[in-house]
Amino acid sequence: MAAKDDPIVIKKYANRRLYNTGTSTYVTLEDLADMVKKGEEFTVQDAKTGDDITHPVLTQIIFELENKDGQNMLPIPFLRQLIAFYGDQMQMIVPSFLEQSMIAFSKEQERFREQLKGAFGKTPIDVMKMATPMKALEEQTRRNMEMFQNAMRMFTPFPAASTGAAAPAETPKKEAAEKGGDDLQELKAQIAAMQRKLDTMS
Repeated sequence: MAAKDDPIVIKKYANRRLYNTGTSTYVTLEDLADMVKKGEEFTVQDAKTGDDITHPVLTQIIFELENKDGQNMLPIPFLRQLIAFYGDQMQMIVPSFLEQSMIAFSKEQERFREQLKGAFGKTPIDVMKMATPMKALEEQTRRNMEMFQNAMRMFTPFPAASTGAAAPAETPKKEAAEKGGDDLQELKAQIAAMQRKLDTMS
């Protein structure tokens, strides 16, 4: 018998049915999504081989959620960039970067929710202080981008060889500056979109 604090074991059978050994009931992917939202730990095992298949099942849950109307969270540019990293030299650090970014975002989200709860009945000045979490989130995003760019420089210390004629010495610097400007504009656009969503929620 599993210990109380051990993750619940979900067994997946050949007919794709999922069995929750903790409740002795069959469950669906939607049930597993609810368990994740509630913070319930579980692992998914192949009922025949005993192999851990938690990762593909969680990926399938995300696929199902992304296909529901109005629930898309992964923008197309992000998906394209993520796909491009598969097989790339950066692939080894992407999981850690995404994990740390989500942890930081979750902390800021929880702090923002607490301030929302305490905002009612406060003075307008107190309500204005609610903008602080957004600034903190913007700062965290900026730090994450810097960390990611620094990591990329570690793996790509030299510019790729060009097949054309040699360009002037100033060209790489100019291109880097333009690229940095594009990244900053894209980041600002993403933060502005997030701010609009938060304004709608409030």
